[in-house]
Amino acid sequence: MGTADMNVGIVGSGVIVESFIEAALANGGVNIAAVYSRDIKSSRIKFLVEKFSIKYAYDDYAQMLNNPEIDFIYIASPNSLHYSHSLKALEANKNVICEKPFTSMKKEAQTLYATAKNNNKMIFEAIVNIHMPNFKLINELLAELGPIRAVQLNYSQYSGRYDKFLKGESPNVFNPEFSGGALMDINIYNVHFMLRLFGEPLKAKYYPNIERGIDTSGIVVMEYPGFFASLTGAKDADSDNFAIIQGEKAVLYVGNGANGCQYLELKKYGDKRSIKYNLQYQTRGLYYEIGEFKRIYSEWDYDIFKELCEYSISVIGFVEGIRKEAGIIFAADK
Repeated sequence: MGTADMNVGIVGSGVIVESFIEAALANGGVNIAAVYSRDIKSSRIKFLVEKFSIKYAYDDYAQMLNNPEIDFIYIASPNSLHYSHSLKALEANKNVICEKPFTSMKKEAQTLYATAKNNNKMIFEAIVNIHMPNFKLINELLAELGPIRAVQLNYSQYSGRYDKFLKGESPNVFNPEFSGGALMDINIYNVHFMLRLFGEPLKAKYYPNIERGIDTSGIVVMEYPGFFASLTGAKDADSDNFAIIQGEKAVLYVGNGANGCQYLELKKYGDKRSIKYNLQYQTRGLYYEIGEFKRIYSEWDYDIFKELCEYSISVIGFVEGIRKEAGIIFAADK
């Protein structure tokens, strides 16, 4: 059974880790007990330990997993390591929160799900947008739009690491050995947005810009009954991020796109005024996903856990299919 508190061990030290810790502490009932890194003497680890008064720092993952004070592992390692880090944690009878993308391949996600159930544990994919109150409100507002005719999503963010990539380096996010690329890193938010709202499309195809075997940007086109959706994700170019759902009766704008969901604006045709909605009082986007995971765990709501996990498996299966069809092959595929 779950308890009210979550005692978390962290894998990784990137920017997302700091955001996760701050959002976790804002929720209350979450204790950051430990951090693991191959280099615990690094300035980054020292910074995290001092800023958040983290009790343990490990450079041996097995040692952290053997710590009985820890019941959750938060995994923010490179994409290609999500599977192995998650599997070891589940096998050590720890619950898991794994950063997006859940895994590199569907079969890996299925193994994690089976292992969690066999050990009576939980594993969650930390995909921030689908747990936001504004995102959940979209479902209620879709009826106002009438029949859907088009969906446009763009989440683009020029990466500082792209400059290194252009110089011939291979940072993880642009490396097929680490399951990188724009689809897995940034367009995955758009994919979650669509699949959570509308389910699997009739057809889908990914049109990537590929350099040195990895997609630096690309567009996913999805065909649904009555409409098409275009999902743009770029790490080699920048743009205002947006999500627009167009229906026969009204159009819905999603502020800051599928990842941010900062506000909603409904514009009915023929009406001079639009209606704005914002149910999110927390500026920390990760706050809502952590709160949802905490509730599911504390109430031991295993049915919701299974639904979320099965959904994450379906998403990575969809992404794997369009990625391979586009000719993007990871080390995990070989």
